[in-house]
Amino acid sequence: MKIKLRNPNREVELPGRKRVKDVLRELDILPGTVLVIRGADLLTADEVVGDGDELEVRPVMSGGSAAPSGSATPSGSAT
Repeated sequence: MKIKLRNPNREVELPGRKRVKDVLRELDILPGTVLVIRGADLLTADEVVGDGDELEVRPVMSGGSAAPSGSATPSGSAT
């Protein structure tokens, strides 16, 4: 199977059929830190993948804005 890794970008190939969690273990990746995608499908750790599959491993990111736009008012300002 061919595996595309993001951050940093690289490609690796692994032989045989194995569970997603075993693939991640071989790549020294913690399962809770990434999403594993095959085509348009998000895979779980227990799904089996094998030769001919193309997987993408993306890091999980979180975050967002600190305040909704238009809600910031300078403190101490007179109205």
